Amino acid sequence: MKTPRITSDHALITLERLEATYPAAHCALTHQNPWQLLVATILSAQCTDVRVNQVTPELFKRFPDPVSLVTAEVSEVETLIRSTGFFRNKAKSLIGCATELVRSHGGEVPQEMKALVALPGVGRKTANVVLGNAFGVPGMVVDTHVGRIAGRLGWTTARVPEKIEEQLCKLLPAERWTQTAHVLIFHGRQCCRARTACCSVCPVVDRCPQVGVGRQK
Repeated sequence: MKTPRITSDHALITLERLEATYPAAHCALTHQNPWQLLVATILSAQCTDVRVNQVTPELFKRFPDPVSLVTAEVSEVETLIRSTGFFRNKAKSLIGCATELVRSHGGEVPQEMKALVALPGVGRKTANVVLGNAFGVPGMVVDTHVGRIAGRLGWTTARVPEKIEEQLCKLLPAERWTQTAHVLIFHGRQCCRARTACCSVCPVVDRCPQVGVGRQK
C-alpha cells in the first residue's frame, strides 16, 4: 500500500477550509441514545439517512431497547424497515445484534471497537459512527463519500475502506477524526459528487490534485 504524498499540515489546512464551509456538518441519523444510533446506522446501509429517519420513529416506539427486540417477530421487524432495502438481512442483523447485546453486554451498547464489530451486522464503519457520535471516542467513518473525496484530495491511495481508514488516521490527529467524516460527507453530497463534481464552486479546488493544481502549500 503506497503512502499518500499529502502531508498532515497540508491536509489540515484543507480540512479547516472545509469545516468553515460546512460548519453545521453533523451525524444526519436522528437518535437519542447509543442503541438508537446503532440501529439507525445498521439500517443506513445502501439507504439514505432521510429514509432511515422516516422509518426509525415507529421502530423505536415498538422496540425502544435491545431487550424488547430480542423476542420480536422477524416479519414485524421486516415490515417496519422494508423501505430501507435489504430488509430481510437487516431485520436478522437487528434481532441478532439485540440478542448479543443482552447476552454479553447487559443490554448496553459497548464502547470498544472490538466488542462492537463482534455484533451481528456491525462492521468498522458502523462501529466508528457509534463510537464517535454516541460516546465521543474518535472514529474515522469511511463511507463512499469519505473514500471518494479522500482519494481525490490525495489523502489516501487505498481502495479498501479499512486501508483508507488506516491512512486517514495516520494523516490527521485523532481529535479531528469524527468531524472529518461529517465534513467530507457533507462536501460529497453538496459539491464533490461522484458523477458531477461541482469544481467551479469547490472551496478547496486549488488544493485538489484531481484538477492539477493541488500542490502542497
